[in-house]
Amino acid sequence: MKVLVVGGGGREHAIIKKIKQNPSVEKIYALSGNGGIASDAECVNIGAKDIDGIVDFALNNAVDYAIVAPDDPLVLGAVDALEGKGIPCFGPRANAAIIEGSKAFAKNLMKKYGIPTAGYEVFDNLDDALAYVKGAPVPIVIKADGLALGKGVIIAQTKEEAVAAVKSMMMDKVFGKSGDYVVIEEFMTGPEVSVLAFTDGKTIVPMVSSMDHKRALDGDKGLNTGGMGTVAPNPYYTEGIAKICMERIFEPTVRAMNAEGRTFKGCLYFGLMITQGGPKVVEYNCRFGDPETQVVLPLLKTDLLDVMRAVTEERLSDIKVEFEDKHACCVIMASEGYPSHYDKGFAIKYPEELKDKIFFAGAAEKDGALVTNGGRVLGVTEIADTLKGAIDAAYADVKKIEFGNAYYRRDIGKKALLATEVK
Repeated sequence: MKVLVVGGGGREHAIIKKIKQNPSVEKIYALSGNGGIASDAECVNIGAKDIDGIVDFALNNAVDYAIVAPDDPLVLGAVDALEGKGIPCFGPRANAAIIEGSKAFAKNLMKKYGIPTAGYEVFDNLDDALAYVKGAPVPIVIKADGLALGKGVIIAQTKEEAVAAVKSMMMDKVFGKSGDYVVIEEFMTGPEVSVLAFTDGKTIVPMVSSMDHKRALDGDKGLNTGGMGTVAPNPYYTEGIAKICMERIFEPTVRAMNAEGRTFKGCLYFGLMITQGGPKVVEYNCRFGDPETQVVLPLLKTDLLDVMRAVTEERLSDIKVEFEDKHACCVIMASEGYPSHYDKGFAIKYPEELKDKIFFAGAAEKDGALVTNGGRVLGVTEIADTLKGAIDAAYADVKKIEFGNAYYRRDIGKKALLATEVK
């Protein structure tokens, strides 16, 4: 079986490592992949947003199954285009991927179907948005409507910050067309939880919960990033909370999308906050999270490709999806300066024993050597019987990995550990 994976980051590397375990897989293509992924798949220099190029490659190379992992190609209709040529896919069609592609759509969906989320307003006029934030209480959350590489959200602590955020999105267009509309939300407080879920539009199967660390610096300080590390499961996501989420959020979301004629098939990501009033949706993503995937998939016992094909064929209810009763920690090693300016091109060195535990994101091959080629360079994941064991093992691995300009947070999992101690 020939499998094509669209994308080239740590999430895609985690997916590729997992589907390699299926004995029916004879070939994996990564479009575009990266220098680190090249040891596990054949990387092809076709960008994730080049939909025509992806489809042509799939047809010319007799691809049997495609996995579209990033948000951009999903929103642009990569699954529609591939399925239109008879190639079965994992991932939602464009009309369902809008749940991430437009925050305004997602918020309006939740309001219409009574799914708990923060109060909000949507604006397409700069003056109206500015007038609103000037009269609203702070902190307040400003979101660019469209895709922004996970960075289109600003929590403004003061009126001045709120005004600056609105102007940067709507007037300066720092996120391009994604800022044509802005969503302005009330600020919620409570522990955040990420839950990825498989769904075929009929059945929904949540995966192990996780806790992401978005800020660049220790203590949750600094700029927002794509994610500096993750642990799983999330101690705040208790059995009781999981039951409430299934009844009030997960199943209602799948039903709502069906009712709108936008059946969602693929991985639906729920960014949640456990508020005093119960769990509420912070955001939806239309795909596997990054770096959440790097802790969730290593804990998956059931064959990933089997689950994905069951989703595509709408028979998810026939598959028993199981996870290890263990803990996982992923620490991201980034380039100093990320997510702003950083240098690249530094040689990456690591012991062979860590090969299966490293997921490469920003790496390239140069003169036969692996070098840094991005802000987030790699993630290293360890699994253990305890959360502390997984965290300690991941940081022990980090110390064995070398590249110039390396930076990483030193407190990944600290908040989760404190939560387990409180219990």
